[in-house]
Amino acid sequence: MRQMRPSIAISVHSKLLLIPWIRRNRKRKALLRLHISSVLPSTSRRERILLKRFLFNELKVATWNFHPHNKLGEGGFGSVFRGWVDDNISTAASPGTGMLIAVKRINQEGLQGHKEWLTEIYYLGRLRHPNLVTLLGYCFEDDCRLLVYEFMAGGSLDTHLYGRASSLQPLSWILRMKIALGAANSLAFIHSGEGKVIHRDVKSSNILLDSNYNAKLSDFGFAKDGPAGDKSHVSTWVMGTRGYAAPEYVATGHLTRKTDVYGFGVVMLELLTGKPVLDTSRPTRERNLVEWARPYFASKRRVLKIFDARIKGQYSVAAARKAANLTNQCLSTEPELRPNMNEVVKALEQLQESGNNEGSGISHKEPRQSPYSNSNSAKSSWRSWISFRSSSSHSYIR
Repeated sequence: MRQMRPSIAISVHSKLLLIPWIRRNRKRKALLRLHISSVLPSTSRRERILLKRFLFNELKVATWNFHPHNKLGEGGFGSVFRGWVDDNISTAASPGTGMLIAVKRINQEGLQGHKEWLTEIYYLGRLRHPNLVTLLGYCFEDDCRLLVYEFMAGGSLDTHLYGRASSLQPLSWILRMKIALGAANSLAFIHSGEGKVIHRDVKSSNILLDSNYNAKLSDFGFAKDGPAGDKSHVSTWVMGTRGYAAPEYVATGHLTRKTDVYGFGVVMLELLTGKPVLDTSRPTRERNLVEWARPYFASKRRVLKIFDARIKGQYSVAAARKAANLTNQCLSTEPELRPNMNEVVKALEQLQESGNNEGSGISHKEPRQSPYSNSNSAKSSWRSWISFRSSSSHSYIR
């Protein structure tokens, strides 16, 4: 009989994972204690769930010893590999058989990388929703820290919008609005009574797509519990990605759910324009996507000029203006003027319904469009999804 390995109860035993790391890094012990409360927020017994604990050798077998052929992407703090396990995720499977997984391997030591690894376990380990990437388990042996996720065949949204993979077809208007609604649903869920979590790094590269273009929010390494009781905000170090972080958060460090709403607004703008949020190759006045687009929102006629030329004719004028107006509201410089994510979900659902009634614009029917025509495109689309950053600074805006 196979010996059962203990899984981790997120809310109680996460601190135990730190013990070997602390012993090998005693000089950082005091610093770690200063941060542990923010990394591991308190939680009730009802919120605990169990994750599978993988052995390192199992993940070596599952990924062909982390063979370069299975590498999907690489970043400052780690790499993501494709792997295979049996359908019960209990043992490794031969390549091409069983269930596909994504294995994120942290390849550098450091407090920031360990914090993000631990925070990812804590939040994705206890949150489950169709529009959140599923964390299946973890591995912690000696210096090896890994996370195991469901495999997302479509890769990251940013690559589909403006990536280098030339074989990827431009996303249609229908799919863009479907993805927007899926991402909005994920944020509405984590902001809700069950979650009450602020993601803090909403961006297109953290929105992953499955083979049917269902959007799933990933990368909870910067996530934080939202304000409780009568508090209006959480004061925290500024963490996030340049271009997506809300201006009031960057200026004050005051974190609210409206911080995520702003980031979603930037993603919506990327979906409408097909352009990256920052692009130094563009003329100076067009390098910052949000600042470039703001003047256009004031005119019903001119706002249509920001839309991606590759999808011209796929939407009605009314649908386009409604989508642009919603985006503009999310991007308001005054956080109190931004809608909450439940309101965003409702607006997108109404936009979808109106598109169906008009016979144009948004529809439930999806075009026959394959995410990838070859494996190289699939690998390219994953390169943006490396969540761990090579920075130990308390304030981190990339």
